[in-house]
Amino acid sequence: MEIRYATISKTGRRSNNEDCFNVLEMPEHNCFMGIVCDGMGGHSFGETASETVCNTISDFWKKHISMPDCDSKVKLACKKASCAIDKKTFELHHAEMGTTMVMVSIENDVATIAHIGDSRCYVQRPGDGLLYQTKDHIRLDFGWEIVAKCFFSYRPEVAVPDIRQIQLQTGDRVLLCSDGLYKSIAPDILQARMLDDKPLEEILDVFDFLCQKQGDDNYTAILIEIE
Repeated sequence: MEIRYATISKTGRRSNNEDCFNVLEMPEHNCFMGIVCDGMGGHSFGETASETVCNTISDFWKKHISMPDCDSKVKLACKKASCAIDKKTFELHHAEMGTTMVMVSIENDVATIAHIGDSRCYVQRPGDGLLYQTKDHIRLDFGWEIVAKCFFSYRPEVAVPDIRQIQLQTGDRVLLCSDGLYKSIAPDILQARMLDDKPLEEILDVFDFLCQKQGDDNYTAILIEIE
């Protein structure tokens, strides 16, 4: 399958961008991987946490390209990332840090989707609409939304991913994004715009405009189309 994609990552109204993303194109292996991480506000070094997890999982994927996509591969990559967070925490004098993560690995025509936290993946198909949306790992605590699963300093027990595999078809679109993007756009508008008959870059331009107008957080997205 041929894959096209476009990306966006902006600071928004915050002072710095704590999101991190990466895309790996490996056409010689019929593989593609995208990942978005969102450093957790309210804790130190959010940008360090997101970059650490993003880079560790990306590096693991590159080094284990011959290993077929499966639950075990995802869980092993997440375990490596959790250890990397702990190492970085130790280097920074035990500063607490955390990040969410969402990723998709496309091998031939199968997408393996994994997430920890409240960054999201949407999969849409022309004519059928929404095929899949990740479920946020959020709980309410005295009226406040708390991220129940994440990569966090010395807390490997909460870095447990949800994993789903979906068979893709030509025309399908996959969106990976941080919460700063989807919280700035009404759900029906976001899903409708995902399937607009426009270049992917133009769709992300619309998302950019809406996030600038209505958002107050960093926002990052990878929009993918199967050709």
